[in-house]
Amino acid sequence: MVDSQMLVALGLSLVGGLSTSLGALFVVLSDTPNMKMLGLLQGFAAGLMLSISFLDLAHNAINSIGFLKGNLWFFGGVIFFMCIAKFIPEPTLGPSTDVKRRKKNGDDGGKDMGKKHRRQVLYSGIVTAIGISLHNFPEGMAVFLGSVKGMRVGVNLALAIALHNIPEGVAVALPIYFATESKWQAFKLATLSGLAEPLGVVIVAYLFPSSLSPEILEGLLGAVGGIMAFLTLHEMLPLAFDYAGQKQAVKAVFVGMACMSASLYFLELSLPETMS
Repeated sequence: MVDSQMLVALGLSLVGGLSTSLGALFVVLSDTPNMKMLGLLQGFAAGLMLSISFLDLAHNAINSIGFLKGNLWFFGGVIFFMCIAKFIPEPTLGPSTDVKRRKKNGDDGGKDMGKKHRRQVLYSGIVTAIGISLHNFPEGMAVFLGSVKGMRVGVNLALAIALHNIPEGVAVALPIYFATESKWQAFKLATLSGLAEPLGVVIVAYLFPSSLSPEILEGLLGAVGGIMAFLTLHEMLPLAFDYAGQKQAVKAVFVGMACMSASLYFLELSLPETMS
């Protein structure tokens, strides 16, 4: 019986998770985006990430384990990744490149700067993919628990998740496509970020009941919220400002936050009272 429930939940979570591929298709089938469009979508992705961080993960952690513990986990995640970030090489030009640029003409310098921008955008796209994967992971858990409640709840929940995963696929695929100029790489990474959802089903079905307390799980998700908030403000927002301009990027951030907030609201309506 448990196995059949897991298979149903796995199928439903695949529908939700693979909708990130649908978002990636919009990027893959369109022309190469210009820099301003890239900046606007970076701002939009930053809005998605901030909304997930503050209004979903941190909010749920505070409600579940209390204000003090929730904040300690959240800021623990921020401080942890702030320390980790010191050891992550920044995508900047090295001294040897500067020497070469002095020896060569201005066009080569422009190529170097283009390479620098592509590395920055690639890093930002990978950050988005990781953040959205971590967000999709508990969604898979929710789909499993919803399908245990009943098929109608599981289907409604999977469809709601599928709808709100489409813009996430765009947010992952666009910077990867811009940085690598490979439609396949963009599509592949967006799809992989969605596959975290069925992974969540497998984990909650086999490991969660016996090895991880709900309080620790909520705390860890709160810490993930802190990590995502730090990465968004440290990496993604500066890129959005550079490419789209500060005023336009800020508008895109709030559009992203509004879209994610609306999708989280409709997602909550799909949940039974005991889960929401």
